This record gives sequence, C-alpha cells and structure tokens, in this order.
Amino acid sequence: MITVFKNLKKRDWCYIVLCLGLIVLQVWLDLTMPDYTAKLAEAVTGGAPTMSAVWKNGGMMLACAFGSLAASLVCSFFGAQVAANLVKTLRSKLFDTILGFSNAEIDKFSTPSLITRTTNDLTQIQTLIAMGLQVIIKAPILAIWALCKISVTSIEWTAATLITVCAMIIVMAVLVGTCMPRFKKIQLLTDNLNDVTRENLSGVRVVRAFNAEAYQEEKFDQVNRQITKNHLMTSRTMGMMMPLISLCMNALTLAIFWIGAILINNLPAPDPTTFIGADGAFDPALLQANAEYLARAQTIGNMTAFAQYAMQVVMAFILLVMIFAILPRAMVSARRVSEVLNTKPSILYKDQPVEKQESGRIEFKDVSFGYSNEGTPCLNHLNFTIEKGQTFAIIGATGTGKTSLINLIPRFYDAGDGEVLIDGVNVKEYPEAQLEKMVSVAPQKAILFSGDIQSNVAYGSEEADEEQVQRALSIAQAEFVNDLEEGIHSKVAQGGTNFSGGQKQRLSIARAVYKNSEIMIFDDTFSALDYKTDMLVRKALSENLKDTTKIIVAQRIGTIKNADQILVLDGGGIAGIGKHEELLETCPVYREIALSQLSKEEL
Repeated sequence: MITVFKNLKKRDWCYIVLCLGLIVLQVWLDLTMPDYTAKLAEAVTGGAPTMSAVWKNGGMMLACAFGSLAASLVCSFFGAQVAANLVKTLRSKLFDTILGFSNAEIDKFSTPSLITRTTNDLTQIQTLIAMGLQVIIKAPILAIWALCKISVTSIEWTAATLITVCAMIIVMAVLVGTCMPRFKKIQLLTDNLNDVTRENLSGVRVVRAFNAEAYQEEKFDQVNRQITKNHLMTSRTMGMMMPLISLCMNALTLAIFWIGAILINNLPAPDPTTFIGADGAFDPALLQANAEYLARAQTIGNMTAFAQYAMQVVMAFILLVMIFAILPRAMVSARRVSEVLNTKPSILYKDQPVEKQESGRIEFKDVSFGYSNEGTPCLNHLNFTIEKGQTFAIIGATGTGKTSLINLIPRFYDAGDGEVLIDGVNVKEYPEAQLEKMVSVAPQKAILFSGDIQSNVAYGSEEADEEQVQRALSIAQAEFVNDLEEGIHSKVAQGGTNFSGGQKQRLSIARAVYKNSEIMIFDDTFSALDYKTDMLVRKALSENLKDTTKIIVAQRIGTIKNADQILVLDGGGIAGIGKHEELLETCPVYREIALSQLSKEEL
C-alpha cells in the first residue's frame, strides 16, 4: 500500500491535509454536542427549566450538527478527488509499465491477470481511498478523543467502555484475519474468470462450430462457482461483524445506565422538608439550592453525556467496520498493482544510438535460447548469416523454434547464450527506438486495431501518407480495399473481425511494408493466402524491396523454394541451410517436408 501512496502528487497531499483539518473540525463538533446535551439534561432535572436554556443548548446542538455535516461533505468532495487522481496516475503508470514489458514479463503475469490489475484492482483501491480519507482518519481520532473526554468523568463508565472496545477489537481482528486469505484467492479467481471469459468470447465461432457450448458453459460455471463460494464465505463472515458490534453497543448502553443508576442510588437522598418555604408551600429556589438534589441532577446529565460519548466511540468502530469490509481486498489489490509497478523489464536498452555503416545484415553467433532457465533450450547453438537484401526463409516441423528464432531479432526475447548481431552490432547495444525502426514484423497472428484501414497500415506513424499506404497495399496484393465503399478509410472492427483471415494477413503485410524498415520479418503470414496471391505478394516484395532483408517463416515449400537461403530447423538445431535444390540433395529433413507437399516432378 505504501508503494501505491508514493504515487500521490503534491496537490493530492494538500487535499489530504485539508481533509485532515476538516475531519478534526468534524470530530470536535461531534464531541461538543454531548456537552450541550448534559447541560440541557441538567437544566431539565434541576427543578426549574426555562425555555431560554432549552433554546440555547438545543440551538448549539443543531449548529454543531450542521457544521459537522458541512465539514463531512467538503471532506468527501476532496477525498473523491484524491482517489480519482491517484487511480488515474496508477492506471497510466501501469499501462506504460506493461507496454515496456518483454514477452517474458507478459508470460509471467498472463494477459487476463494484467487486465484485472488495471481494472478491478484499481477500482478496489479507489473505493478504499475515497472512503478511507473520511473513515480511516476519522475513526481513530474520534475514538481517542472521546475516550479522553470519558476518562475524566467516571472510572466505572470508563472501564465499561474500555472493556467493550477491547471486545470489538478482538471481534474485528478475528473476522478480518479469517477473511484475508480468501480475499487474495478472490482476486486470483477473478483472473481465472477473465481468462475463461476472454477465451470464450475470442473463440465463440469455434465453440459454435463444434457445438461445444455445454462444455464451455461447464468450464465457466466451475470458475464462477469457485469465486461465488469464496464471495459468500467472506460476505457471511464480514456480515457477522455489524451484528456483533451492535451487540457490544447495546451492552455498553445498558452498562452505562446500570452504572448510572447505582451511582445515583449511592448519593445521599435529599430531605423533602428542606424544599418547603416559610409559608408552608413548595419553593423551587430552595430545590435548586439543595446540594444533594443538584448532585443527582449533575450525575444524570453526566450519564446522558457519557452515553453519547460512548456511542461516539462505538460509532468510530462502526466506521472501521465499513473500512474493514473492503480494506483486506484493497490491500491485496494494492500488492498486485505494486508487483507490476516494481517488476523491472528483463530486456533493457541502451541510451546512445549506434553509428553503423551496413544496413540489413544479420548474424547469429552460437545462439541458444530457452523460455525458462530450468527447461530444455528450444534453440541450440545456431550459427548463420543473412546478407543485406536477401530473402531468407525458415522452415521446420511444428515446435522446432521458428518463431522463437525470429523473436530474438527485434528483442521480444533475449538470447540465453551467444549473440544476435545486426550490421555487426549486438542487438543489446541498440536503443529501443533505433532497433524498432530497423525491424518490422508481420506476426503469425494478424492483429488489427479498431479504426480504419489507413490507420492500421500506417500504425505507429505520427501522420499517415496516403500515397505510401496505397503503395504498401499494392505490394501486399490488398486490392479488395479499392472495392470497399470508403476505400482506405473503411472501418476496421476490433481485432479485424469484419475481414477474412487472408484479408487480415494482407493488411498485416502492408503494415510491415509501410514501415519501410531495413529488415522485414514475415512470420507465417502467407498461410491464409491462396497460392496465386502468395506468389504475387512474394514477387512484389522481391521487385519493390530489393535492398530490404526479408525473413520468411513458412510451412509451404512453394512459398520458400525461390528464397536466396533456406534454413531448416529440427529439434532446435540447424538440420540444413542453403538453396532449395541443394537442400533436396543434402538435407533429409527438408526433402521429407518437400515430398510430403509436392511430387518429385513438381519439385
């Protein structure tokens, strides 16, 4: 929680100080009212109350009540402002931090968990701050101040109040301690719920195609039942707190009046004959001057005031109950948010740009890589070179490390051993902006963003160049854009759901081409294209991007057989490297893949 509060700005701290002053004012007004109640009770029981005394004391009580209300409203306004500002800052920092994560950090937290931390967890913190500035600060001030005023009145009443306070503290400690582990589990289950929901929504077409609605519903219900079970347990446990506090409060009220009755009975009884005047009639002046009667009236007034003070102490704990209902879960949320903010990216970049002569040459020097330090590496001792302007293809069976290999070039991951060099310089020496400018990637899964076609093709550019957008679309063979009513300004739904797989792949290729980097990586981005379009795209890339180094990951022999070099991966190692004809002769793995797709005559 301390890490979270470090994100408060000077303006927010000023608001907090203002709220503190308003809370002190509010508590002072609340604790002043019992004094006027005591005076009013003493005047009423003193024998001859006057309306002026009633109006005076009652008016002061109303003034204190309205003053407390005004202070509370202003404090709530500034408290909400602090909570909103803090969560706004945290949300921005979380988003920036997550954008700086490498794939390793994303894999560590998982996407659903990061979504929960930037939404649900921040909402818990905001609720706590908005209520807490009023309640967490007010409750202890109110309780301590009220106990101080109580302690000078009667040791018996003070003892009864302290016993009740200790009982309430024990109750709250036991209940909160019981619920704390459950609150942590609820947040983890919320991650799982988001994961299942996200999976169902993104794969809804597959679910319907395979008539798997019942299976997915059972999968969702299982997670839903778990989180409901934990919510019920915590709600029932925390629900016991208010009845127990009410029990303590009622017991304290009875104790105060019981002790008051004993104290009054122990006082000497006044002699009624002392109230009779010389004329033999009742004389109010003599009643008000009687010491025994005044002592009883004062005790009754003190008892009334003490009852109100005691209720203020109990009220402070009721306020704490309200906070303890959300504090454990908010603390869990704060720890989860802090985990993300305190996580340092495993991939760090240099600040100074690298001056280089070449452009587009890539070299792997004895590179090994694994997704965990304990597991078996998925790439082992790779050594090869890609010259500038070459079309370099990578092929291999599923799971042989093709995508893992190309992920090392733009530093989505860092090599465990060895070096990945671009233009003779280790990729770890490049600043982030320079490396991103040098390499463009069309990923295995074509991802489009909500907006229009132009904004997707020119993604990342400050201002789109329509001529360059049209050129990129032409190279990617995305003529279907011209057939749309609004052309390049046609809308794109989130995830590109209003386009087919082949159309999304061509737009993804166009986005990589528009960036005009010296190195372009196409990670199986031709898989959804028909053979003719596949051939036309590769031909356009070869003719228009002669000086650009092109790396193509593919499963189809027809896509890569005309490449300048073909790298064959098998079991994380190099099974062969060379041209199509050479590999057919020298590489059994490549020959087996080729013969599984084409006949000997076609090869």
